[in-house]
Amino acid sequence: MLKDISRRQQISQRYLEHLITPLIAAGIIVSTRGPKGGIALAKPPEEIRLDEVIQLLEGTIAPVECVSNPDVCMRSQSCATREVWDELKRTMTEFLRSVTIRDLMERQREKENNTEIMYYI
Repeated sequence: MLKDISRRQQISQRYLEHLITPLIAAGIIVSTRGPKGGIALAKPPEEIRLDEVIQLLEGTIAPVECVSNPDVCMRSQSCATREVWDELKRTMTEFLRSVTIRDLMERQREKENNTEIMYYI
């Protein structure tokens, strides 16, 4: 349920509802109404890549507008800095494409296990 996710992740339910809408529309999660309702992943976590989630929620990850829209600057074609920003965008996209929700889940479990160990020391 959203209220449980909100509490567990320490984010407002209102903000979470804002995030959920595009994820449902894209078929990444499904929502079920009713007493036993809630939200769930629509496909296995290893099939959901971070690049698609970030694209849905944030839009482009281009660090400057001219990377996505060269027409905003008359110097786009001759700008060495734009090339660097474009390369950064491609590198970030490739990395995010390589990380899945399953990967995030495993990283989180590892962190939680390490935190529990630290409490016992």
